[in-house]
Amino acid sequence: MYSKGEKPFYIFFLLMLLASTILAQAPPTPKYTPKDIIRIACGAEQDVSIPDGRSFKSDPSTVSFLSSDEDVKATIAKLPPPPKSDVSPLRLPPPPPLPLYKSARIFPSAASYKFPISSPGFHLIRLYFFPLDHPSYNLTNSVFRVTTDNFVLLHDFTIPDPTQIFKEYILNITTNTLTLKFSPKKNSYAFINAIEIISVPNDLISDTASTIPSTGNIEGVALHALEMYLRLNIGGPLVSPKNDTLWRTWYPDGKFNAFPQGTANAGIEPSKIDYPSGGATRYIAPPWVYATAAEMGDADTIDANFNLTWKMPVDPSYDYLIRLHFCDVVSTTLNDLYFNVYVNGMMGAPNVDLSSLTSALATAYYRDFVINSTEITNGLITVQVGPTPNSPSSDPNAILNGVELIKMSNSAGSLSGLFDVNGNYMGAATRTKTMRILAVVGLVIGVVALLLVLTMFVRWHKRPQDWERNNSFSSWLLPLTSSHTSFLSSKSSMTSSKKSTFFGSRKSSMFPSTNQGVGKFFGFSELQDATNNFDENAVIGVGGFGKVYMGQLDDGTKVAIKRGNPQSEQGINEFQTEIQMLSQLRHRHLVSLIGYCDEQSEMCLVYEYMSNGVLREHLYGAKLKTPLPWKQRLEICIGAARGLHYLHTGAAHCIIHRDVKTTNILLDENFVAKVSDFGLSKAACLMEQTHVSTAVKGSFGYLDPEYFRRQQLTEKSDVYSFGVVLLEVLTARPAINPALPRDQVNLAEWAMSNYRKGLLEKIVDPNLQGTINSSSLKKYIEAAEKCLAEYGVDRPSMGDVLWNLEYALQLQDTSSRTDAHEDKSSLLIPLETIPIMGVNVGDISNVPTSDDHTEVGASAFSQIANFQGR
Repeated sequence: MYSKGEKPFYIFFLLMLLASTILAQAPPTPKYTPKDIIRIACGAEQDVSIPDGRSFKSDPSTVSFLSSDEDVKATIAKLPPPPKSDVSPLRLPPPPPLPLYKSARIFPSAASYKFPISSPGFHLIRLYFFPLDHPSYNLTNSVFRVTTDNFVLLHDFTIPDPTQIFKEYILNITTNTLTLKFSPKKNSYAFINAIEIISVPNDLISDTASTIPSTGNIEGVALHALEMYLRLNIGGPLVSPKNDTLWRTWYPDGKFNAFPQGTANAGIEPSKIDYPSGGATRYIAPPWVYATAAEMGDADTIDANFNLTWKMPVDPSYDYLIRLHFCDVVSTTLNDLYFNVYVNGMMGAPNVDLSSLTSALATAYYRDFVINSTEITNGLITVQVGPTPNSPSSDPNAILNGVELIKMSNSAGSLSGLFDVNGNYMGAATRTKTMRILAVVGLVIGVVALLLVLTMFVRWHKRPQDWERNNSFSSWLLPLTSSHTSFLSSKSSMTSSKKSTFFGSRKSSMFPSTNQGVGKFFGFSELQDATNNFDENAVIGVGGFGKVYMGQLDDGTKVAIKRGNPQSEQGINEFQTEIQMLSQLRHRHLVSLIGYCDEQSEMCLVYEYMSNGVLREHLYGAKLKTPLPWKQRLEICIGAARGLHYLHTGAAHCIIHRDVKTTNILLDENFVAKVSDFGLSKAACLMEQTHVSTAVKGSFGYLDPEYFRRQQLTEKSDVYSFGVVLLEVLTARPAINPALPRDQVNLAEWAMSNYRKGLLEKIVDPNLQGTINSSSLKKYIEAAEKCLAEYGVDRPSMGDVLWNLEYALQLQDTSSRTDAHEDKSSLLIPLETIPIMGVNVGDISNVPTSDDHTEVGASAFSQIANFQGR
């Protein structure tokens, strides 16, 4: 290898010429041995062999796979010369002529191939098309669809010019058969020249990829149908199927790069490429790809830190999986190459150090990214690599060895438009459904409004003689069906009390007595009877709004009654918000509001009773009896995550809880978790609104630092708070513990610091000793770490968090099902029974914590900054 600046252009030119010659004369690369191999030369009477060694079976020997009403074939003796290559720099040359294109099978009506699959998993599907001459069918006018059991591969596909077309797909086949259906459009026909289906290693496609822009990882890649869009050998010659382990073609990148003069290509002998254990394999990319690269060289530019750039045209209406291949073939020592990776101008991977990733030079490495269609502009995907600013290396440089662009199927399960496998246009169906819903909703609203006006008119004329002396309009006014209109009707009563004390001078009821939109109205005397006149022995909790009592209604139903405290910092707004929110929400993992009371200067909320109380009591404190096992803790976290995910995505508008903590997660008799206390919640995500500007409220230790700094609330603020909850569940210690040394006071900072130092055993609850599967714990702590990212844009959605927690539970279940006689010690995290950083577990009940909702101003925050740290 040469150092940068020592390779004159003519030397590299000779090197590439030699490489091309070697590739042309090299013996075939050892291939993967597929368990499923199906190769058909459609319409051919004899088997067809092609130069790279593959053999395609004749049409008669494979006709058993075909179901068709007609038997129409086309053949020619000699292929015409390929058309001249398009001079456009963004087009690839046509594929080399193959004997496969000399025959075809034509389908005037729908037909299908049904192939047996002996090895479920990822399969490559290759389709070959060339419109041959036929006396009865002009194949250049054909228009047809190609579908599988679940995905649309081609829709309204046509080849107007006599051009050879090759399509390559990757599908995860989970059944024992694969059906390829060819459906011609009305008054048209379909055709196919050759079909190739081979099973490939299941690690060829990972289910996880990094997101663009870089906000974490995305899961579920393997659930999509994938189409190979472009495959480039950066800095090297064309790699033909003969020299690829899976019969792939890698094109040179010359037509796609945009480099300044003086940049260079680098290369070493392919035999020197090393494939690490557990990383890239020869099936990911052959050594010919990793042996060549583009580097910065001695570019003729005043910007020493310019980026190497590749611009590739794509269909901008799809998401894309971008696979980048790297191999350090330019450095002479380790840790001398640091660079950034950008996609469409956005950071994909910062400060890439191949030495730390592979621990050796000339070692294959690859990285997958997914870019959303909304991030694709001008129909181009631009990949760039450039040196890291302030790089520790003596000579800034950046490299790239290979690029693969892979189209991902859309929401219709299609790689060609918004048509599903049945031919239904999903966009139109969605619009039609939406219009129908809007029409029905509009009609219902109109009818209800008319009935409401008529009813109010009738009730007004039947009002009692002494209505002016009554305590509330609710004695004569009928219920308003929407909780929003209820609050509008009560506006006068609320505004009249703004200048008064918390409850004092309010004379009219906030809600009508039978308001169906906000639950049942309870008289204050009913609640006194239910709680034995609010007996202190019935108190089951205390919050920012007031005390919570256990009560029993006349029908025997047990309820939890939250009674407002006039001295509390919360009042009418929180009371109104709680009713307004819960009247719209119904979910298994949200505490249900049964009703309310608003009379005699009292404000009470009546909820379903949760017999196992708050989550915190089952983690630590004086009330702790039996510590929860790890699996049950995971199930509780999953339940809470489902509730929050519903708030963020399942309600009419995105609802931000704003006070997520372990005392607001309640457990019923079956330990099913339910999120409670919506007094501080805010509705957001209206129209194009991405945040709510609001005074900072929440609980110390759980408060999103970005929300505090900017006073802009987003759903990612709940994600941060939930991350603290996850740590609280894992460590069994409070979010804030001022009795500890300063560096241990804040749970999030202390736990993440130890985790990043590799001291995970110092933070896990000793009660979980030897019970946690290591993979489950790793997935769980990774989810918590992502939730606690400094900036909201770097945090996952609650849906992503939920997926990771469910995955962690699945990993734990898998280890639990391991045969009892197996040695499972390697699967479980060994923990020592140690005090948590100087505090005995039994003493945690004496640690002061704050459960109160607190309105945080800058001065208030500075008062506790010494022991919170955020």
